[in-house]
Amino acid sequence: MEQKRKMVVGVIFGGRSGEHEVSLMSARSVLGALDPKKYEIIQIGITHEGAWLTGESVLEALESGDTHLLIPAVLFADPTRPGLYTLEGNSPQPALRFLSSLDVVFPVLHGTFGEDGTLQGLLEMAGIPYVGAGVVGSAVGMDKGLFKDVMVANHIPILESAIILRSEMDADMSAVIQRAEKVAGYPYFVKPANLGSSVGVTKCSHRSDLLEGLMEASRYDRRILVERGAANAREIEVSVLGNDDPIASVPGEVIPSREFYSYEAKYIDGDSVLLIPAPIPAETAKLARDLSVRAYRAIDCAGMARVDFLLDKVSGELFLGELNTIPGFTTISMYPKLWEASGLPYPQLCDRLIDLAIRRKKENDRTERKYQR
Repeated sequence: MEQKRKMVVGVIFGGRSGEHEVSLMSARSVLGALDPKKYEIIQIGITHEGAWLTGESVLEALESGDTHLLIPAVLFADPTRPGLYTLEGNSPQPALRFLSSLDVVFPVLHGTFGEDGTLQGLLEMAGIPYVGAGVVGSAVGMDKGLFKDVMVANHIPILESAIILRSEMDADMSAVIQRAEKVAGYPYFVKPANLGSSVGVTKCSHRSDLLEGLMEASRYDRRILVERGAANAREIEVSVLGNDDPIASVPGEVIPSREFYSYEAKYIDGDSVLLIPAPIPAETAKLARDLSVRAYRAIDCAGMARVDFLLDKVSGELFLGELNTIPGFTTISMYPKLWEASGLPYPQLCDRLIDLAIRRKKENDRTERKYQR
């Protein structure tokens, strides 16, 4: 009997982002979970500088910084040239060589140039199915300011905030400080609008902190979010899965090892505690799940997302903070852990995400691209 061909999955990781190292950690878990009996896995690593590389042991090469044995990878935004290519030779006209077909791409790129719609646009142009949200869902989910505007339009509770531009800081920092202080009383959280993993996030309890926080966030983005810091808040997270009919996992709670869930608390010290399911009232858990699905649909998300909330310990109010379209996939990340607690183990979760990518591509292919009268 003829053996069924394995599906070719291109796993893309690394990237031009402050979350490069987190992406490598997530990629290691995803690569370990994909079943080699089902899939032929092509590793595609993107360096900090933006070079696309493939070959043997790409992940280990990016982790060590020794990439000299890898080969350049080229993906054309041209559906008539599907698959992965490489350029051979150093002449002005290097030879183009086909490397592999790609049945689906699994992006594990957190942050800019991966989670913000840019990679998704390339894959749409190339006509390759990919895991996760499309261009619009990725872009809106990534930009915290735009995302909050969409939440307000859909009557989903959020914390007060303001967007500051880096150019405004350059022009008149004093005016920026005054405008930021009108958001609410201290403390504030200051964040790059287009980044995750708590990179560049500062808790500001005084004006001097606010100045430092704005300068820190402006290193990573031209748009900076100043958000009211919710006092006595608990961090609740929900995982969402699906395309047009998404479902929500049981909620979980994060007990940060530090004052807030910083980069160090997430990935370095390993002392933060995840409570799954979250010890919250049933009606609060239901509300978190309902709001997660509403937010997911509001930005036309697809595939997956992790939705983060702040729960006021005193009033019981629930505020939606962020929606992450490519959430952390490390062994300690909340997204896969919440699905495991909901009855979907990590390997089967990866299978489901790949299936959703294929289904979404088929749905999109029903759209006519030629106007005929």
